[in-house]
Amino acid sequence: MTSLTILPITTDDLPFVRAMLYEAAFWRATGDAPPIAAALCAPELAIYVDQWGRSGDAGLLARVAGRPVGAVWVRRFPDHAHGYGYVDELTPELSIAVTPERRGYGIGGCLLSAMLALLRLDGARRVSLSVETDNPARSLYERFGFTAAAATDGAITMLRTLTPD
Repeated sequence: MTSLTILPITTDDLPFVRAMLYEAAFWRATGDAPPIAAALCAPELAIYVDQWGRSGDAGLLARVAGRPVGAVWVRRFPDHAHGYGYVDELTPELSIAVTPERRGYGIGGCLLSAMLALLRLDGARRVSLSVETDNPARSLYERFGFTAAAATDGAITMLRTLTPD
């Protein structure tokens, strides 16, 4: 049996986390995505991982048989410089991705469940994310209790209130 492990993200994991950010941003895989290096230099994406380890950053990495296959991370943003799913300075914004060959195996759900538990333990009251309206991951977020809070330009900001289980 193949083993799945979920561990905290370390600085050694950041190249993989950046690759997962690219996967999250260009999930359609249509062939017209920019090269990864160019995409991750764009300020609107770079803010999700640059200077990782600041206050409010938390992340988890999924490994199957020792190889990284997915990541989930949260970051709090200031009002003047924030991500797509920003709600307010107290609400962490969640990002998540699984490698294309490991999608559909429940890894995203395991990562999301673990991150929601971690956020509750840390005292977060809610968490947000942004998803394009046609992204299949939207149904995963809805299953985990995220609801639409705002919509703009084909994307939805979703919010989940965190209460102790």
